[in-house]
Amino acid sequence: MVDAAIRCSQGIHQAMKLYRTASAHVVEENGCLYALGASTSDEAWNATITSDMLYADLQNSIQNAKQVERSALNHVRAPIASQEVWAAGVTYYRSREARIKESHFAKAGDFYDRVYEADRPELFFKATPNRVVGPNDKVAIREDSSWSVPEPELALLVTPKGNITGYTIGNDMSSRSIEGENLLYLPQAKIWDRCCALGPCILVSKEPLSSSTEITLEIHRSGKQEFLGSTTLSKMKRTPASLVEYLYRSNSFPNGCFLLTGTGIVPPDSFTLQGRDEIRITISGIGTLVNIVG
Repeated sequence: MVDAAIRCSQGIHQAMKLYRTASAHVVEENGCLYALGASTSDEAWNATITSDMLYADLQNSIQNAKQVERSALNHVRAPIASQEVWAAGVTYYRSREARIKESHFAKAGDFYDRVYEADRPELFFKATPNRVVGPNDKVAIREDSSWSVPEPELALLVTPKGNITGYTIGNDMSSRSIEGENLLYLPQAKIWDRCCALGPCILVSKEPLSSSTEITLEIHRSGKQEFLGSTTLSKMKRTPASLVEYLYRSNSFPNGCFLLTGTGIVPPDSFTLQGRDEIRITISGIGTLVNIVG
């Protein structure tokens, strides 16, 4: 280990990465890793990430922390303890197009088009913590679904008071066939065991993410690239702050929550996930979330 007073690089940095591992909370700043002396219990993680002063708290914590090697991140967990995961739909124009195609199967009219144009967003419950997996863990597809896709999304870390203090990567696993049958089947198209992945870290930033932030989705099958797509946050119709404001109306989150902000990347209608597919979601500034379908 190296004393924290020895910095890896100089200059002003406006963001840190917070990882939850099996043995420690690890903060990355300026290219250096610092293991905090906190307990690894759910209660300790909740106490850390629900703070409205998370950036300042982490800055203070690493002053007396010890530097650790990159191997400290060999066993990173999902950055969630007791938080609910919620999601927003039809926030990108591309998602609107895809949902309209799905709705044709159910003869649902222009519901998705109306959501895209409305002031009120589509918000829905996505997962409890036990349904969420972390980096390199296995996500699942429903056995009764004939058309399944990953949905790569920016995930917001929101405090109990409704403040956005961090960002991570989310995979909103979805059954397009079930949702397309009937709009009332949305919970079944979204919620099941291992239906969501989060990670690999929480980006704790003093400033909101730039609209130029890029999101990329890669899907590999049998070692070959099956799909590649990308978008940027500038393609979002709604702002993260507005989504949080609607979510917190007449609603409370004692441990804060994660809010998935919708997808702007949709594989072609001919594509459906298969067992052992590798899903790689990259968001610039945060990292890459890798999961296997299993």
